[in-house]
Amino acid sequence: MPATETITIGAVTQIEALADARHFMEICNGCRYCEGFCAVFPAMELRREFADADLNYLANLCHNCQGCFYACQYAPPHPFGVNVPQAMAQVRAASYEQYAWPRPLARLFQGNGVVVSLATAGGLALVLLLSMLFRSTQMLTAWPVEPGAFYVVIPFPVMMWMGLLTFGYALVAMFMGARNFWRDAGTTGVATRAIGEAVWDILTLKNLGGGGDGCNDRDESFSMTRRYLHHFMFYGFMLCLAATTAGTVFHHFLGWVAPYSLLSLPVVLGTLGGVGLLIGTGGLFAMKFTDDPAPKARGLLGMDVAMLVLLALSALTGLVLLALRSTGGMGIALAVHLGVILALFVVLPYSKMVHGVYRGAALLRYAVERTGKPLGTE
Repeated sequence: MPATETITIGAVTQIEALADARHFMEICNGCRYCEGFCAVFPAMELRREFADADLNYLANLCHNCQGCFYACQYAPPHPFGVNVPQAMAQVRAASYEQYAWPRPLARLFQGNGVVVSLATAGGLALVLLLSMLFRSTQMLTAWPVEPGAFYVVIPFPVMMWMGLLTFGYALVAMFMGARNFWRDAGTTGVATRAIGEAVWDILTLKNLGGGGDGCNDRDESFSMTRRYLHHFMFYGFMLCLAATTAGTVFHHFLGWVAPYSLLSLPVVLGTLGGVGLLIGTGGLFAMKFTDDPAPKARGLLGMDVAMLVLLALSALTGLVLLALRSTGGMGIALAVHLGVILALFVVLPYSKMVHGVYRGAALLRYAVERTGKPLGTE
């Protein structure tokens, strides 16, 4: 899947970004001073030449710990101007659009902040419209009726199908994007051991520890802050999904209708997940404006911030709904929360959130290369 001039990342095109990354990798492959820093450099050393697919793979394998930038003797202001984190970030962002499915929607990555804002506004408008269509405007401010208070605002079938269709589409689109990435990378088989190693790297976010001491976010000093904040965000998101799954089981298999008690499994999981999401997204948002800008691709700031804000709103509106569910504000809180969640599902395949999908696929390929065992050898 060749690069195209029509994909732009900030002030550069994808072809320009790939050219810079290729040049830097050729220099790094001769130097190899940073070979113990992260997974990128051992993977780089397996190659003498770097095709576009190789660079897309290495860019998504990069976790932007920035250790190589501060250790590099050829980094700016050296005439070579080697800036691996910046080049990899630009290639990585372009790869999201290159592999996106379906292709006509790939351009949503460009101007992503505007897309996320419009999707959020559209989601809120749609939920409010549906609530008025199926109920009455008085239901938005009416005192809740137990049980099934949530479905007084919007009928359960409408709420369920709205969530299933949007989230189902997001999953299919992200799977197809990962499949495009995997095929372009040319990997033919995966051993059981490789899957286990990749899953461990994903769950522990090992590569956000750089060479083991942490990332270099602000200067040459090492810190695990970004790794821990990613843990809060990742596991917070997973706990929220687990809460939704538990609620589905309660409703369909046990016949228990929401809202559930404060100590019930869906509420406990959702509360912990929401708090974790707020800690992670809030901390990462603050770091965007305090980190050293030199190794950053500043043209990607809008995409990063838009996704962090939408995730934070998802958590915040959920916690507000929990606080107001026994008051007359429940209807409005539910409509706002559902609108934000709907927007999140719609933009997932065309936002910074897909970095987790491609990074996971890159880590799996790295595990295949590291184990050297293709499918059928175990």
